[in-house]
Amino acid sequence: MPSLQAAALWLMLLCAFPWPLSAQDGPPPLRDYAIDVWTSRNGLPHNSLRDIAQTPEGHLWFATWEGLVRYNGLDFTVFDRSTTPGLRDNGVGALLVDRSGGLWISDSRGNVTRRGADGRWNVWEHRPDTPQVLIQAMQMDSHGRLWLLYEGKGIGSLGPDGTFDYQTPPADVPMALSFTKLVVDAQDRVWVSTLDGLVVRDTDGVLRRAPDSWGLGRGLVWPYRAPDGVMWVVAGERIYRMQDGAPLLQHRLPGVTHITAMLQDRHGDLWLGTENQGLLRLSRHGLERLPPGLSLPGGRVVSLREDAEGSIWVGANGGLYRLRETLFSSFTERDGLSGDYVRTVFEDRQRQLWIGSASGLDRRDAQGRFSPVPLRNNVGKSPSVLSLAQDREGTLWVGTFGDGIFRINEQGQRLRDYGNAEGLPGGNIRAISIDRDGVVWAGTQKGVIRIEAGKVEQPAIPGMPTGLITALAHDGDGALWIGTIEGIRVLRGDGVQAIDLQTLGGGRSVFGFQQIGDAMWISTDRGLYRYQEGTLARVGLEQGMPVDTVFQLVPDRVGNVWISSNRGVLRTDMTMLNAVADGRAARVEVEHYNEIDGMANSQANGSSGPSAILRQDGTFWVVTAGGLSTVDPLRLQRFRERLAPPAVIENVQVDGAPLHWQGSDHNSIPGGRRLSVSYVGLSYLLSERIRYRTRLDGLDKGWIERGQQRSVEFIGLPPGDYTLHVSAAHPGGAWSDSEAVWEFTVEPFLWQRHSVQLIAALLLLAGLVALYRYLINRYKASNVRLARMVQEATLDLQTQTVNLQALNQEKTELADRLAVQAEAFERQAREDALTGLPNRRAFDEALARDFARSQRSHHPLCLVVLYIDHFKEVNDRHSHSVGDVVLVEVARLLASACRDSDMPARTGGEEFALLLNDTRLDEAAQVCARLRGLFHDHPDWAGIPGLKVTFSAGLVELDAADRTPMLLYQRADRALYRAKSEGRDRTAIG
Repeated sequence: MPSLQAAALWLMLLCAFPWPLSAQDGPPPLRDYAIDVWTSRNGLPHNSLRDIAQTPEGHLWFATWEGLVRYNGLDFTVFDRSTTPGLRDNGVGALLVDRSGGLWISDSRGNVTRRGADGRWNVWEHRPDTPQVLIQAMQMDSHGRLWLLYEGKGIGSLGPDGTFDYQTPPADVPMALSFTKLVVDAQDRVWVSTLDGLVVRDTDGVLRRAPDSWGLGRGLVWPYRAPDGVMWVVAGERIYRMQDGAPLLQHRLPGVTHITAMLQDRHGDLWLGTENQGLLRLSRHGLERLPPGLSLPGGRVVSLREDAEGSIWVGANGGLYRLRETLFSSFTERDGLSGDYVRTVFEDRQRQLWIGSASGLDRRDAQGRFSPVPLRNNVGKSPSVLSLAQDREGTLWVGTFGDGIFRINEQGQRLRDYGNAEGLPGGNIRAISIDRDGVVWAGTQKGVIRIEAGKVEQPAIPGMPTGLITALAHDGDGALWIGTIEGIRVLRGDGVQAIDLQTLGGGRSVFGFQQIGDAMWISTDRGLYRYQEGTLARVGLEQGMPVDTVFQLVPDRVGNVWISSNRGVLRTDMTMLNAVADGRAARVEVEHYNEIDGMANSQANGSSGPSAILRQDGTFWVVTAGGLSTVDPLRLQRFRERLAPPAVIENVQVDGAPLHWQGSDHNSIPGGRRLSVSYVGLSYLLSERIRYRTRLDGLDKGWIERGQQRSVEFIGLPPGDYTLHVSAAHPGGAWSDSEAVWEFTVEPFLWQRHSVQLIAALLLLAGLVALYRYLINRYKASNVRLARMVQEATLDLQTQTVNLQALNQEKTELADRLAVQAEAFERQAREDALTGLPNRRAFDEALARDFARSQRSHHPLCLVVLYIDHFKEVNDRHSHSVGDVVLVEVARLLASACRDSDMPARTGGEEFALLLNDTRLDEAAQVCARLRGLFHDHPDWAGIPGLKVTFSAGLVELDAADRTPMLLYQRADRALYRAKSEGRDRTAIG
């Protein structure tokens, strides 16, 4: 936005802003202002603030000894010698905003800096002939000449052409005692304050003391020019207004000395800062001082400024302070309450307000004065008051913590007490309700009691709760609603109805009831419940409520619903609540108020009654842990009608590096970069709650709401022209028409430029032609090379064919040899090498095979195990070679004695076996006998004369007990052992 437009906007804000109080009402008393404090702990570089200014776009600027500070309502940004842009010196003396929106900054070395509305900085360094001291004040005349007040050195000026003009002051003018004030009036006269009277530079260019006829005296005298152009002069305890060229005494403030700052606000009230007496105001309320609890620490008030929203900013030696009107007003001990921990508030029929706290009972009269009610318990102390109610005779009933119930009249005089002696259970009384017949019902820690005709009794009705009672209320039909820490009971006549909250959201503890029409609204530890026509509905955390526990719901007369909670007061409207409870809307929209809105404490108290009320004048009152707070709903409407905050862009970064984006220069950004834009809505009253939305023309089709997000980031934007729009709004308010707008261009990559693309196309075409010619030549050479390669390959294939045929012949011969060798290996693996009989491996396989076959077919099978008798003696006496010959001859005899279906085998050493298929036991015995005969008839074994060889044998036939071949073999082996034991050379049958 151009600077002149921005200036016009903020001038309009200053003149036409719909402030919380209308002009005819004027501002509230000073005690109703809220004070916010910032010091070096909050981001200020120094606690002494010499000057305050506000530039047209809305930023606040503070002059400190450690640099220039910009404030946007949320963050402080410091500019000093270490920053870019920066200052020539950290000690800032004065600030001035010129007619084009530029900010002038003076420093402690006589330099002057200007920050333009476009964000550019220019510096005019002091000249050798100008003082190198603090410039205490600056003002600009109608010709654009900037007048400068040098500390103790007089005045000088900086012309529109950038040249300094300085003249040593006359000796008779006390410029060595200059104060911090310099003013240029409508006639371009320069007024200068000193500690020895007022000095004026007239249009003739001569510095003179103010005329003695003005009667200002020779002490601290200084001028002030109000926003309406009126000149004021402060001299000691007197305040003058210049009229017809002479000072006219307007105010004399006895006892007020050393006024150091002055401000005339938009209401015409005068704010006065002092050296050590704090802040004062002259208004329709008279001379006001801040209450003791709101006094400003920090000594001298150096500077005052009213911002565009009507808040008063105070720069002092001890920090920065702001006084602002708030939606809520609050009352605490400093206003006369007996204690700040307030538990209950009640308005009687005479419109008196009764306040119960942990420190006793107070009454507020029609003039707004609080006075304690002299109630005392048995030990002479004020009781802690938890509940209040009034009967139809006007008597007030007071429930307490541990001290029973007090009955007092409308003047606060004690009429009667109810305690243990009267039958009242001990403990606390958190709720009292009086029915249409005048019967008093009270909630105790042991259930509900009733007081009628002075008699206390506990109703013996089945279903009545017997524990802690937290809330009581009678509905329009006379039914008593009872809240407990375990749900709700409703007493209708002699019957009790239980309403279970846990099945819908898990509610247990009940803190308040409010009947609206035919619905009863219930405040609980799980939000709000509505009971209507026998149906229960809930509006809780899941439906948009910001907290779980709520204490009291109070509707006002303009459609709002106020809800107290541990975390402040919530506001919504009845239509929306019913829509959510009916299921016609998913979520409820809620505004949230706390200390920043003027509440004494964000913790509203509950489990007492009433904890919030609507008074007969339409104001809402709520008890808190820090006092009593109230709001006028009509005032809320005026607060909500504030103009939306103007949005401004604060900084732009490209890949993390700052970009100077302000001014008339169009910004171009290289393609493919990361663009970050930070923005803010310049309101200092609801800064934390401002909502934002953005729209990037060229990318976005519409507005994108950002919530409270204060920055937006774009990565890899396509080349093109873009315009970023940023708009801001207060919660529940309209979007600002004063948008922040920034135009920029994303440059294309090198390969995306048309000229580069044309050159690339031509190069590509030339390359294709060259490639074509190259390929043709290569094709021809390839054909020649291919023919040669085919011929060479043909010869090579013929040679390889011959070689392959030879290799194939060799392969065939090798395969034949391998087959023969394999056959030999197979035979060796299954044949005994010495005797040529099958070996043990072949015998075991045959035994397993024939065993299985015999079991399947039930054919007989016999097994003979033979052992050559005394074979070791043959080896020992005749040698092992003779023994080998004997074994061969044995094998030959066995083979000759067997049929083709039988199988003889050498199973190891001198042991042989004979497997006889389809042979009965007696047949097998004949075979063994024949075989023994052959052994006996064989002469000269191994060619050794007289050598005789016999055998012992074990014979068995397969029977049903032989489950495995191994069992059959073991039987034969045992029979062999018996044959050997019985003398050898025989066959034993097993």
